[in-house]
Formats: sequence, C-alpha cells, structure tokens
Amino acid sequence: MKRSRHIDEKRNRVAVGYVRVSTAMQAREGHSLEAQRARIEAWAKASGYELASVHVDAGLSGARTDNRPGLRAALKKVCELRGALVVYSLSRLARSVRETLRIADRLHRAGADLVSLSQQIDSTTPGGKLIFHIFLALDEFERDLTSERTREVKQHRKSIGKLVSIVPYGWELAGDGETLRADPEEQRAIRLAVDRHAGGASLRAIAGELERAGLRPKRGGKWHAKTIRDLIADTRRLAQ
Repeated sequence: MKRSRHIDEKRNRVAVGYVRVSTAMQAREGHSLEAQRARIEAWAKASGYELASVHVDAGLSGARTDNRPGLRAALKKVCELRGALVVYSLSRLARSVRETLRIADRLHRAGADLVSLSQQIDSTTPGGKLIFHIFLALDEFERDLTSERTREVKQHRKSIGKLVSIVPYGWELAGDGETLRADPEEQRAIRLAVDRHAGGASLRAIAGELERAGLRPKRGGKWHAKTIRDLIADTRRLAQ
C-alpha cells in the first residue's frame, strides 16, 4: 500500500495544546484548566517546541467528541501544522478507547503526533506507539472493573433496601434519607398494572383503570401507555 508522502517527512516542532475539564472532574481531581495549560507550556519549552495555540473546552464531558468545539479546533490546527497535539492526560482527550484511537489515527494520517504528559506517551516512536496501545488497553480494563464494582454496589444496596439512585415508583424514602420503604398506594398501582397486563389487558386500558382508581404517577399527571410499559419493565427489573 502506498504511503502518503507527508507521513515519512519529519514532523514540525510546533505544538497545539488541548485542555478540558467538566465540573465534576475538576472538583474530584483538581486538574484545573490553568494547571493543564501550565504543564503543556512547560513541556513545549523543555522540548524545544513552539506552542502555537491552546484550545479549551470548559465544563464539557469527554464522553463525546462531536460536541466539543475546542477539540475540533485543536485537531484541525495540529493537522494543518503537522505538529504535536499535547494533552495533560488521555482522559482529557476522550473517554473511550474507540474515540481515542480514532483521534490518534486521524493525527497519524495527517502526519501529526500525540503527546500525553501524564502517561508519558509520544506516538512518534515505535516504543511510544506500543506504550500508547498498552495504556489504552489498561485504561479500558480499569473502566470495566469500575463499572463492575459499581453494579455490584448498586445490587447490594438494592438487596438491603438502600437508595440506589432515584426513588423508584412504589417506594419512598425513610427518615434517614436513604433507606427505601414501600409506598402503599404506589404498590397497589403496581400490583394492578402487573396483574392486568398478565391477564392480557392493553396498556391503554390499564392506564384508564389506574386513572379511575385515583392512582397517580409519582410526579402526578396522567398515565399513558408508555408510562405503564416503563412501570411494568422497571418492576420486573427491580425484582431480579
């Protein structure tokens, strides 16, 4: 396969910085925009790179890349310059392995580099590429473990009657603010809905019967086919 001519050319010693925080991440980890910028500036100076610009996304999640104007501008700039995109950490760049690899591939095709200061990753060398992929795999593994631990904690809290996230229909908070206790009226609505659905009644018919019985959704309003369907599905899921 023929390689693009600029891939073999020497990269320019010019850097483009990218910094990002979401409110939650900044509060939890303390990696402020200013601190990230300072680290990027220090790296550029020590490495003999001209820092062309630093692009910012403040208060935006890293779950998606298409809604971050700062990232789009940084990628466009560094690809045009064929320089190095410098980030404090890969987590500032993207929150999924797939997105990070997609960005890395775009940079590679444009003849640009990726530098992550926290992980000490430099994709310009074979060793750097290897470390890059190892870090990505370990990062994904850690997130999978975290998700698994979170599921286990939620399951345990549910099994002992503790609040998981929002108060599900059929339950209310006890005086301690976290223990769930049954709400008699809502439990009556659940039993009626589940029994009628098992007997073949339509969702719309069940909604009408709940209305006539004076049983309301948790936040008031009227019952609809969708809310009945969700109620039955949630009840079955909580029972698992």
